[in-house]
Amino acid sequence: MDLTGLSFWMFCSSTECKGEEKVTQPPGDVILTQGQTATLMCTFTTTSSDSYLFWYKQEVNSYPKFILTRSLHYSYNSPEFVKDRFDAELKDSSVPLMIQDLHVCDSAVYYCSFSY
Repeated sequence: MDLTGLSFWMFCSSTECKGEEKVTQPPGDVILTQGQTATLMCTFTTTSSDSYLFWYKQEVNSYPKFILTRSLHYSYNSPEFVKDRFDAELKDSSVPLMIQDLHVCDSAVYYCSFSY
């Protein structure tokens, strides 16, 4: 069974975003099959040395659900999104989300956001 609708959007969640901070996700859908691993890209630019990156999942007709956050000194996954399936590693200026062993219920829009 094909998984469709893994779309990506980005936004800056800080009230002080002034153009120095930028979060970017590639446009378009990713189509994979059950059991595969999805890697959803997110890159960022910031002047802050203490940045927090967040991933959210939004299903049709629902609100965004918090998946995880990463920073240089902090890592947390929501209990609903266990680390053995949903993980992200902060690497320089990116924080790609990896979803392992895809299920049909993983079809959604995934958002990357930034705060400091």
